[in-house]
Amino acid sequence: MTIKHTLKLCFLLLIFSCASSKISKIEGKRLDIDENLESNRAIEDFIKPYRDHVNKNMDSVISYAPETYSKKDGYYNTAIGNLMADAVYSEGNPIFNKRTGKNIDFVLLNHGGIRSIISKGNVTIRTAYEVMPFENSVVVAELKGEQVNEMMAYLSKAKRAHPVSNQLQLILDPDGDIKSATVNGEPIDTSKTYNIATNDYLYNGGDGMVFFHPNEGLHILDYKIRDVLIDNFKKKDTLNPKPDKRFIQKKF
Repeated sequence: MTIKHTLKLCFLLLIFSCASSKISKIEGKRLDIDENLESNRAIEDFIKPYRDHVNKNMDSVISYAPETYSKKDGYYNTAIGNLMADAVYSEGNPIFNKRTGKNIDFVLLNHGGIRSIISKGNVTIRTAYEVMPFENSVVVAELKGEQVNEMMAYLSKAKRAHPVSNQLQLILDPDGDIKSATVNGEPIDTSKTYNIATNDYLYNGGDGMVFFHPNEGLHILDYKIRDVLIDNFKKKDTLNPKPDKRFIQKKF
């Protein structure tokens, strides 16, 4: 071994020795997080004013529900689903129109995205957070008519009350096949481009909704579905959504 190599080895041993001498023993113990875990009074006193402020805002009454609305109330469309889809159209279309000069043709959301009932009585900001606790936002995709037909085929096979706004009407025959599909009273035109509002989760393929890609364009409204509901509820003294004939199946 050369002197140079010997010096390098000594240097490395010196560094390792110094580093090793600084290593101290670390001990820990398991803390069970349950009802027996006591809170820190100082921290509790610090956050109480903020918690009270948030709760006061969340419990602000913004509307009234004469009935309890649940996503289980209907087979193909529900009052709460219709309320949400129509709210996205009502609140989102003015924004989209101002930016593009065009209108949203209809709205499609997902049944599973409705996370709570709207209980009979006062409707609060907290209600909107319970119904839509996620951070999903409104987007508008430009789709060819053929893709809209794919969407109708998806809905007919899914047989779930995925919320759609009242600009769309989808009617299934007794066998569950599509009898008719219209947008604003007109049959879907395969040569036309439609502006479909949805949420970013579905746009990215959630619930198997892959028909949003490819597309002719995407418009991000920077508007959370939850905020849509809050803004919409504030405009109504009383919520009064109803199941209707926007998505139905003929019995005979």
